[in-house]
Amino acid sequence: MKLLILNGPNLNLLGKRETDVYGSMSFEDAFKQLKHLFSGLQLDYFQSNVEGEIISKIQSADGFYDGVIINPGGYSHTSVAIADAIRAVDLPIIEVHISNLFARESFRHISLTGAACTGCITGFGLKGYQMAVQAFVDGIN
Repeated sequence: MKLLILNGPNLNLLGKRETDVYGSMSFEDAFKQLKHLFSGLQLDYFQSNVEGEIISKIQSADGFYDGVIINPGGYSHTSVAIADAIRAVDLPIIEVHISNLFARESFRHISLTGAACTGCITGFGLKGYQMAVQAFVDGIN
């Protein structure tokens, strides 16, 4: 099984940015742990702060990956274009958010992209990525 983990804006700063909200571990370290835990899978990772690059990566994943795990960051609440790209591909896509969106500012309570996804995981820290990979292993539809 081949899965793409796709992170959006500012997630390259994990471990440095708002550690009280997002924790002190970098995503690179979390990704190493994921690759170790799921050594039988091909896990690829891409991060961009640019909306168009995220859209292009979703489109190019279709037919190449078995699924996508996406954390669109702030684009979750604003990007109709990313939501449209998610709907346009024939792939299961799980949205992950490190913090609990519903315990934060009210503008974060709506995820345009999450509404287009197969499912959403929010509020479990970096463990949310592990939960999403496990959902693929267990079989989602």
